[in-house]
Amino acid sequence: MTVADDAPVDGASPVKGGAEAAVRWGLREWSMLVVVCGAFSLDALDNIMVGIATPRIKDEFDMSTSAAQWVVSAYVLGFGGFLLLGGRMSDLLGKRRVFLAGLTVLAVGSLAGGLATSGFMVVAGRLVMGIGAALTAPSALSIIVGNFPEGPQRNRAVGIYTACGAVGYSIGVVVGGALTEAGWRWTFMLSVPVAVAALIGALLLVPKDPAHDGTERHYDAAGAVTVTAAMLLLVYGIVQAPTKGWFSGATLGVLALATLLLAAFTVIESRAPQPLLRLGLLRNKSLVGAGLIAAAILGTYMSYQFVGSLYLQSYRGWSPLEMAFAFLPIGLMILTFAPRAGNWLGRTGLRWPVFGGMAAYAVAFLLFLRVGEDSSYWWTVLPSMLLIGIGFPFAFTAANVQATSGVDESEQGLAAGILQTGYQVGAAVVLAVVTVRMGDEDTAEPARMLSGYHQGTWVIVVIAALSALSVPVVALAARRRAGRVEPAGRSLG
Repeated sequence: MTVADDAPVDGASPVKGGAEAAVRWGLREWSMLVVVCGAFSLDALDNIMVGIATPRIKDEFDMSTSAAQWVVSAYVLGFGGFLLLGGRMSDLLGKRRVFLAGLTVLAVGSLAGGLATSGFMVVAGRLVMGIGAALTAPSALSIIVGNFPEGPQRNRAVGIYTACGAVGYSIGVVVGGALTEAGWRWTFMLSVPVAVAALIGALLLVPKDPAHDGTERHYDAAGAVTVTAAMLLLVYGIVQAPTKGWFSGATLGVLALATLLLAAFTVIESRAPQPLLRLGLLRNKSLVGAGLIAAAILGTYMSYQFVGSLYLQSYRGWSPLEMAFAFLPIGLMILTFAPRAGNWLGRTGLRWPVFGGMAAYAVAFLLFLRVGEDSSYWWTVLPSMLLIGIGFPFAFTAANVQATSGVDESEQGLAAGILQTGYQVGAAVVLAVVTVRMGDEDTAEPARMLSGYHQGTWVIVVIAALSALSVPVVALAARRRAGRVEPAGRSLG
C-alpha cells in the first residue's frame, strides 16, 4: 500500500501566502456541494447503520458469522465490482445523469432490504444498494473535480466532502443504534426518503451535463460482468476456505476461476473500443498508489468496525444504542479535522497526511488489542476511537486529491471509479481475511471468542503498519532514483 512517488500534487509547491484563505464560493457552489456531499453522507449512513444492525440481522435469520459478514461484504462488493463501470458511464453519459440513476437504484435496494424475509434477501438488497452507490460515488467526486479547479479550491471541497461523510457517520452511529432497538429493518427504510430527497436536490441544483457530441458510445458490459464476478469469487473463496480447507478442490477451484476471470477482464479491456478500464491509466503511479492506500484505509476500518461491533454486542452484551454511542467519537473527530485537512495538503503535500493517518490507524488497532472480558471503555476502547477519527480525514482526503490530480477531464470519472474500487474491494477482501482469522464465533467459548477478536485485529494492525511504512520507503526510493539527496524531514512532503 503506497503513495506514488510521482504524485502531481505532492510534487507541486506548497500553497503559501494565505492562498487557502482567498477561496470564496457563491450560492451555486455551496448548493451543489450540499447535494453531492449529501449522497456521500448517505453512503456513510448506510454503512454504519447496517453495520450496527448486523448482529440483530444475524440472530433473526440464524446466520453464521461468515454468512453475516456478507451483509457487509455484499454492499462493498456490489460497490467495488461496478465502480469502474459507474466511473466510465459518468464520463460517457454525463456526471449528473449517472448520479441521478445511482440514487434511484440505491433507494430501490434499501426498500428491498427493509422488506426482506430471509438472510439471502437482506444480502441481495445490500448488493443492489452497493450497485447504486457504485454509480453515485464516482459521479459525485467527478462533479466536485469538474466544478472546482485543482489547488486550494479543490482541496477545500474534498475536505468538506470528507467532513460530510463524517456527518453521515455521526448521525448514523446514533440513529442506527436507536433504529436497531426499534427494529433493524428501519436501518434500511430510513435511506429511502434520504435518497429521494437527494435525488430531488440533484435535479434542481447540480448543473446539467453538456449535450452529447454525437459520437458512438460503448459501455463494456462484458468487462463489468467479468471483474464483478472475479471479485465475488475471490472473497467467497477466502471466506469459505477455513471450513472447506485452503487446499481443497472447492477452494482452489473458486480461486482459480477468479484468476481466470481477472485474466479475461484484462484481455477484454485490451480489445474494447471504449474499455471499462483503459489499461494505460494503470501506469499512472499517483492513481494506483492512491487506490492501494484507499484499500488499506477502508479495509482496515470496516474490519475494525465488524470486530468491534461483535465484541461489544455479542461478547460484552451491549445494546445496539450503547454500541452506537461507543463508536460516536470517531465521527465527531472526523467532523472536526476533515474541513481542515484540505488546508494541510497545500502546506505539506500528500505524503505526510497519508503517513500520519495510517500510523495513527496502526497505533489505534494496537491499543484495541488490550480488550478483555471486562475492559474499561474509557481507558481501553475510547483511545482507539479517537486515533482513528484523527487519522482517517487526513489519509482519506489526501488519497482523493491524489487520485484525481493530473488526470484528463475526459477520464475523471474513471479515475474516481478506480479510487473507489480500491476502497470497496479493499474493504471486502480485508474483511474476508479478518473473518477467516477470527474463526467460528458461534460455537466458540468466551475465551476463544476473545482470542478470535484479537487474531482478527492483528491482521488490520499489520496492514495499517505496512501502509504507513511504505510511504517513507517509496519516498526514499524515489529520491535515490532521481539522484537527489534531501534532508529526511523533506522525504514525505
